[in-house]
Amino acid sequence: MELDPLQPSAAAAGAPSIMSDSASSTEVDEEDDAGGEGEARVAVPLTLPATWAFSQRRAGQGSAATQSSPVRRRLRHAIRVHYSSRTATPPRGFPNFVLRAPAAAQPSSSTEASESDEEEPAGVAPAPPAHPRLDGPGENAAPDAAADGPREGGDDGAPAAQPPPAVPTFQSEEGDGNTCSICFEAWTAVGDHRVAALRCGHLFGFTCIQRWLASQRAAAKCPQCNKKAKRSDIVMLYTPKLKAVDNSHHESLKRALEQEQSLRRKAEFESAHCKLRLQMITSKYGQAQQELQEIRSQMAQGGGAASAAVPGSSSSSSHLTAPYEYYSAVVVSSNGGCRVLAHCESLNCLLVSQPSASAVLLPGWGVKKVSLHNSRHSQYVPIHSAHIRALSFNRQNGGMLLSASLDSTLKITSMQSNAVVQTYNAGKPVWSCCWCLDKPNYVYAGLNNGSVLLYDIRDTSTHVQELQPLRSRAPVVSLCYIPRAASNAFPCGGLIAGTLEGGVFWEQLDENTYKPHSLPLEAGVCTGIQVETESRHCLVTYRAGRLHPMVRCVLMALTRTPQQDAGEPPGCSCSPVQTFSVGPACKLLTKNAVFVGPHGSGTLVCAGNETTHSTMVWEASSGALLQVIPSDLPVLDISPFAVNGVHFLGTLTEKMLKFYKWK
Repeated sequence: MELDPLQPSAAAAGAPSIMSDSASSTEVDEEDDAGGEGEARVAVPLTLPATWAFSQRRAGQGSAATQSSPVRRRLRHAIRVHYSSRTATPPRGFPNFVLRAPAAAQPSSSTEASESDEEEPAGVAPAPPAHPRLDGPGENAAPDAAADGPREGGDDGAPAAQPPPAVPTFQSEEGDGNTCSICFEAWTAVGDHRVAALRCGHLFGFTCIQRWLASQRAAAKCPQCNKKAKRSDIVMLYTPKLKAVDNSHHESLKRALEQEQSLRRKAEFESAHCKLRLQMITSKYGQAQQELQEIRSQMAQGGGAASAAVPGSSSSSSHLTAPYEYYSAVVVSSNGGCRVLAHCESLNCLLVSQPSASAVLLPGWGVKKVSLHNSRHSQYVPIHSAHIRALSFNRQNGGMLLSASLDSTLKITSMQSNAVVQTYNAGKPVWSCCWCLDKPNYVYAGLNNGSVLLYDIRDTSTHVQELQPLRSRAPVVSLCYIPRAASNAFPCGGLIAGTLEGGVFWEQLDENTYKPHSLPLEAGVCTGIQVETESRHCLVTYRAGRLHPMVRCVLMALTRTPQQDAGEPPGCSCSPVQTFSVGPACKLLTKNAVFVGPHGSGTLVCAGNETTHSTMVWEASSGALLQVIPSDLPVLDISPFAVNGVHFLGTLTEKMLKFYKWK
């Protein structure tokens, strides 16, 4: 767009002279009439109001200078709008105007007249190009070059003018954390526009938020959240560089964790409730089984029901009631780890194996001595550095405890002084141990390779004899010694070794001679053998298998076979008497018990049910289930004992020891 030059009268009055030009910058050309020097170019800032005021001042100064000096000035004032290379919405901010400051009102030279002849009529605005990128260098570049020719380099070799700096763009989005949301300018660390915050927590420039609240007066609110605010709520933040860490993912994970913990607590509560209901149902089931066994026993005896109806008649139903009642409980280890149980009659205490409570100061495993006079009094005695697998007391010298451990040692500990008095290194992990009841100076140790070592406590160097396994080298899980007795059924004395593959009876012929007798047990499913020395019975535990889906406890009677050859002594064997079904699972190698009941009640059998977490009590002669004692955890070991003529039954879990009193 070109505008006609102003009239001389208007120029004399100081009005600017505006004419068309194709140049891309504002320049004021001055030429000296006498010297013919080159034109000087002045670049004007791009802001429109300041440029316009500057041009007015320059016009007035130029007019005065023209009247007092012979310098001839040429004015070329044009407005050129630079369009974007795209046809989309124009960018934000001020347009990129290029203005040329007017000079004094002087008559145009012949060169100016020739340029004005080529210009369009005044008042006609040039249309923007359809696409700026389609303007070839032949159309637009040539006129610009012709018009800007003097600016490329004058006679005096003046350097070419640099292009004007780009207009800064303002960040109006709230995604930038370094700009004020009111003026969209970057806040500063010091000064009037430093970082300030309201009570709601939003950040602004200090001057901006101060003016904002002043303009709102009584109804002042935060520009972002519309919460009420006042000038006294403004807080200056003294920080050189503000940077906020994005912890939204961390907070979401924290909320998810809290929700998961809440669901877990709820599930644990429901699990405890279900366990309680299961114990109640198990107790009712045991009572039903007891009643069923009672009815079967009465039917087997024939006429038992009729005799029960007659007053004063005897019946076995009196023996089928629950013989034990709950007495007390002791928490042995809150962290668990208890395994075996032993009773010391001379010291009137129970010993429980457990890991050390302070593994840092006193690592290893030992036994906790629980007094039977006052169960609250207990004492921990460290013994081994690994798990304890078996405990055994000497009946003749009750204060000496024999312990077997997986640290490959067999130790004798005095419970009176709570100190280890003898240690034997077996070279292999020791799984079981026992005392010789015929000779109290001898002890036995069952190893994990199936061998049995015989030690003399008077010889502290090494073992006296080694009993090699007959067939397999499975670990010896139980050792029980049967003393010699004047019995026609089984007068022999010796050692019964129970392995995971079967059992062997080592008959002691003399002091150093042992004869092995293989017991007719089921191969591959045996988990332990316990012996009742008075009645010469043994209790063999079989785990569940393909043929038998339930865990079984088989009571067997030890027998002596008749002599077949004149040169061979009679053999030793066993025969089943009664079978007891325990449960479907046996994973912990729990130890069961067979013993003579108090007050002439016969032989009793006790076994732990891992599935229902209970202890089952049977009468051995009839096979009747007398009682099911519920527990909170699987029962690992069972031990009967008596205190001042009162009979008790102790059951051990991995954390607690419970006492049940005979009624």
